[in-house]
Amino acid sequence: MPSISNRGHQMPASPIRKLVPYAEAAKKKGTKVFHLNIGQPDIETPAAIMDAIKNNHIKVLEYSHSAGNESYRIKLAESYKKIGANITKDEIITTTGGSEAIQFAFLACLNPGDEVIVPEPFYANYNGFATAAGVEVVPITSYIETGFALPAISEFEKVITEKTKAICICSPNNPTGYIYTPEEMELLKALVLKYDLYLFSDEAYREFAYEAPAMSALALSGLENNVVMFDTISKRYSACGARLGALVTKNKELINTAMKFAQARLSPPGLAQIGAEAALDLPDNYFDDTKAEYKSRRDTIIGRLNKIPGVISPNPGGAFYAIAQLPIDDSDKFCQWLLESFSYNNATLMLAPATGFYSNPELGKKQVRLAYVLNNNDINNAMDCLEKALQEYPGRTN
Repeated sequence: MPSISNRGHQMPASPIRKLVPYAEAAKKKGTKVFHLNIGQPDIETPAAIMDAIKNNHIKVLEYSHSAGNESYRIKLAESYKKIGANITKDEIITTTGGSEAIQFAFLACLNPGDEVIVPEPFYANYNGFATAAGVEVVPITSYIETGFALPAISEFEKVITEKTKAICICSPNNPTGYIYTPEEMELLKALVLKYDLYLFSDEAYREFAYEAPAMSALALSGLENNVVMFDTISKRYSACGARLGALVTKNKELINTAMKFAQARLSPPGLAQIGAEAALDLPDNYFDDTKAEYKSRRDTIIGRLNKIPGVISPNPGGAFYAIAQLPIDDSDKFCQWLLESFSYNNATLMLAPATGFYSNPELGKKQVRLAYVLNNNDINNAMDCLEKALQEYPGRTN
């Protein structure tokens, strides 16, 4: 029997999806499962996207340009003026989801063995993209006690070596919801210029900022050749299944290099580009209702969490995620126990163990990530389950 590659063995499984079989088994027993484990919004995809796809008159669904339809990139570039970025269509590569943008950046910017510094907890799939590219993720730990604020720059400098080629941030952050302040962004800018690094900026949740706006890395002046921004319509327009994102950079050599990878995969999804182009015509106030709904959900879930004895959860400034520290021995065991052995009013909840969002799983053993993508009534019912579960869990700690 042929052997599996070393890369295949090293590729990490998704910590977000690994409990799916237990959730399916719980549902087969008739238990209702409240899904707080994954960032799948329940907000309706804008009618403009669906109508543009349904009502188009194309007779042949052709390959698009490898960088994406020109008409879409022109409108997307125009939209970036709202975030303080002067971008042209030729500085955008449309990708198959934000995931492909991250992959292209890792492959085009980093050699095997190079290192990318990432504040943790971080989006778990960065590990997977790094493994596929032969790149090492070097974590810098942020802490729940400070609300997961940017670690001190001195902590970054401690781990910078000749192999360090990039820093990767996500703001608003998945999984913490933290938004880096303009002051923190300026500190990162100075660090990146000092060591001549790339700054990868994952801005998938940029529109979902509740008290203060999220600053785009593209708005940092003097950093044009260092910044690579990852974008996506998945969360912005509740269109995760469209699989459409973008890699954006003013670095011409990088955009030309990334285009080689884009050409190798031929083109991004055609129908999704039609829908996404229509979405760019939505009025500026389109996000007002969506943001208000998520903010209400955030206030509900954070309020409930911090009233449960032994639970700590900082108030996230954006996205639709929160990290909670629980009085438990092991978050992986607890999350599995919820699905296998617990129910309250014939219901339970599915959470994401935070172990998968840290390079050292021990740092997340008492933490879980919650995605507040359910309505307030369901969130309250889920929190009732959590409160009861923490009373009954055999591995509860003080």
